[in-house]
Amino acid sequence: MQETLHLSSKHSSLPKSHFPHSHHDFSTLSRPRIIHFPTLSSKTSIAIPPKPSKSPELPPVPPPPSPSSPAPQSQFQEKMLYLDSIGLDLFSLIDDHPPIVSASLDDIKSIVDFMYSMGFAALEFSRICGMCPEILNARVSDIVPVFTFLLREALVDGSDLRRVVNRRPRLLACSVKNRLRPTLYFLQSIGISQVNKHTNLLSCSVEEKLIPRIDYLEKIGFSKRDAISMFRRFPQLFNYSIKDNLEPKFNYFVVEMGRELRELKEFPQYFSFSLENRIKPRHHYCVEKGVCFPLPVMLKTSEAKFHGRLEVLMS
Repeated sequence: MQETLHLSSKHSSLPKSHFPHSHHDFSTLSRPRIIHFPTLSSKTSIAIPPKPSKSPELPPVPPPPSPSSPAPQSQFQEKMLYLDSIGLDLFSLIDDHPPIVSASLDDIKSIVDFMYSMGFAALEFSRICGMCPEILNARVSDIVPVFTFLLREALVDGSDLRRVVNRRPRLLACSVKNRLRPTLYFLQSIGISQVNKHTNLLSCSVEEKLIPRIDYLEKIGFSKRDAISMFRRFPQLFNYSIKDNLEPKFNYFVVEMGRELRELKEFPQYFSFSLENRIKPRHHYCVEKGVCFPLPVMLKTSEAKFHGRLEVLMS
C-alpha cells in the first residue's frame, strides 16, 4: 500500500516509527528516499507568470475626415448658401421635392453651369426650378438627351428652345425613351404633324392622360373619328381636366344652352373659355336679347365688339 506524505504547518520530518533506524547509506536501495519539503505558510504567495495570450485585437481607427469630404451638416449649409446665391430657397424646394436633400452640390453646380451655357438667365433658371425642382436631382447626362430630342426629333428650332423649356420645364425631368418619344409618336399617329408647336404635350402620358380624353369624347356622343378630329383641330384640348373642365362645360352646353354636338366638333376651343367668366355671362346676354350667335362669335370677340354686335342686332 502506497504511503501518503503529510505536510504540516511546521518544519518537521515524517514520524520515525515508519522507517527503520540505521547509520548506513541506503541510497542504493530501491526504496524511495525521503525528501523534506519546506512548509508553505498561509501568508506565502507564489508569483506565477501569466499565461501568454494573444494581443487583444483593437478596432480599426477610422481615418480622419479629409478636407474634400465635409460633414453632412457642412454639406447642407454649403448647398443652402449656394442655392441662395442663385435665388433659390432650399427649404421651399425640399417642401416641393424632398429628395433634393440628397442631391450632390457638385451635380447641382454642373446643372446650373450647363443651363447657363444653354443661354438661360439666372431668373429663368430659378423659375424653371420652382416649377420643376426635380431638375436639381438630375445630372447633365440626363438633360442633354432631352435637348437633343427636342431639336432632332420634335424639330424644335434652336432659337425657340428656351421658350419651349420655359413654357414647360417638366420636359427636362422626362425620360426620352419612356415618355417623350412615345408621346411624340402617338400625337403624330392621330394626325398632329407640327408637334413642335405643341411641345407642352410631350410630357403627358399617353395611357394616363391622352387616351382617356379621347375616350371621354366618345362617351358623350362623338364618334372616335370625330373625337380625334377635335384633338387634331385643337391639340390643347388634351391639357384640360375631364372632371374640372370638360364635364361641367359640356353639361352646361347641352342642358342650359341646348346646342348641338356639331358645334363643338367645329369649335372645340369652346372648352378653353372660362365657364363662369365668359361662357355663362355671354350666353345670358344672348338669351336676354333673344339672339343666338355662333360659338366663335359669342366667345372669341372682345367685350366691346360683343356688346356692339348685340346693339346692332337690336337696332
